[in-house]
Amino acid sequence: MSVVHRLTAGWLVDHLSFINQCGYEICDSFAHPGGVTRSTSVTSTEDCRGISTFAATPSSSDGPPNGPGDAIETEGKRAKMRYVFREEFFAISKPHIAAAPEEQLCQGCPEVSMFDFFSLLFHHGMIWILCCCCFLLILQKRKRKCVFNQGELDALEYHSKVRKLIWEGTLHLVQKGLKSGFLHHTNAKLSCRKNNVPQHIVCGLAELCEMAKQFPAVNESDHQAVCVLEEETSSAEQDLLSCVMENSSNCAKIIVLMGQKYLVPPKSSFLLSDISCLQPLLKYKKKYDVIVIDPPWENKSVKRSNRYSHLSSWQIKQIPVPALAAPGCLLVMWVTNRQKHLRFVKDELYPHWSVKTLAEWHWVKITTAGEFVLPLDSLHKKPYEILVLGRVQGDVKEPSRKSDDILPIPEHQLIVSIPCSLHSHKPPLAAVLAEFIKPDVACLELFARNLQPGWTSWGNEVLKFQHIDYFTLLQNE
Repeated sequence: MSVVHRLTAGWLVDHLSFINQCGYEICDSFAHPGGVTRSTSVTSTEDCRGISTFAATPSSSDGPPNGPGDAIETEGKRAKMRYVFREEFFAISKPHIAAAPEEQLCQGCPEVSMFDFFSLLFHHGMIWILCCCCFLLILQKRKRKCVFNQGELDALEYHSKVRKLIWEGTLHLVQKGLKSGFLHHTNAKLSCRKNNVPQHIVCGLAELCEMAKQFPAVNESDHQAVCVLEEETSSAEQDLLSCVMENSSNCAKIIVLMGQKYLVPPKSSFLLSDISCLQPLLKYKKKYDVIVIDPPWENKSVKRSNRYSHLSSWQIKQIPVPALAAPGCLLVMWVTNRQKHLRFVKDELYPHWSVKTLAEWHWVKITTAGEFVLPLDSLHKKPYEILVLGRVQGDVKEPSRKSDDILPIPEHQLIVSIPCSLHSHKPPLAAVLAEFIKPDVACLELFARNLQPGWTSWGNEVLKFQHIDYFTLLQNE
């Protein structure tokens, strides 16, 4: 299980363990007498519109495998290749920015007023002097007369309200993790392997989705909404950009797109497209009981960098959540720490979708030693992110008490975990939501960058963290 400890305050979660329990075993290779292995290999093809697709075809091999995903010789038995996610991506042994000693978790959490909070920011430790100097330089550059603008004051006020809950809850979960040995103060076994980690893998998935808009439209009357990844087929060419792909088997699959290999976990489905091409998902004829959304929020740094696409508030409102949600659907929205976005979700977006806000949770990022990855009172970035949970209004109401082993959504919970060093690789929510939903419900993640068993995932980078270079071939069975 990805949940290491469950306390009143929330969960201590092992993100890496969750990934490796998703069943990344390639087991569609078959050995035959005489030492020749016959396997289902994945080959890249290109259709008439120039889109790289794939087909699974029987092949034979009389030599050792040439690389990840190739066949393994055995003697008359099924060959398995097991992949695990590179643990170096979770080797966060030190904070990105160290907190002053009096602000570290082990010192406890004093209750602070807004006045005390400002005093804390400006009077505790050299780190705050440095932060304030940098901040004042920024203000001077902008030729401001005031110290904080309204957005910054709103953020400070919000932080003063949740600070104690986050500190105390994290402290209890960290203490439990240190006692059980999940968290520890040394990480020597991982540090020596850090240099072998691929830091940036260019997949071009978002660019491919953009290019696909220029191709001739698919005849919807002749086109199927779902394509199933079969274990053995010689002619099933799949168009990744115009239908939902399903891996209904109990084994992982390897697909090839634009010359890159991606791992698809068992019992998962996905649609690779951007927000203008959601029709295949709507034609999938599924209503979802849980929908998790991690939109690319618009902000100044994203605009300046030009590295990531972003959506305006108006565009986010166009996402057809009502058409995808079952009655009583639990909706979970990842929100940045900008109060403008939080107010938009609660006051405008959720009412637009007929969703009732139930709770705000926080994802708290810690190191392997249990420290915040950033000072809790940092002026620039916080070591936590916000999740807003809501319920689609309909015939199904939020339970007022425990019934049928389903609990009502609590107002405040923490998800504490060691974050992945890959940008925007969010922790899994399946295990922490399990006590609040019925078993075997249909789950959907929008703007996903990775896949998980039992879920449908959509996004223009939905396979990003499924790239085979993020994994290691652990063993052959």
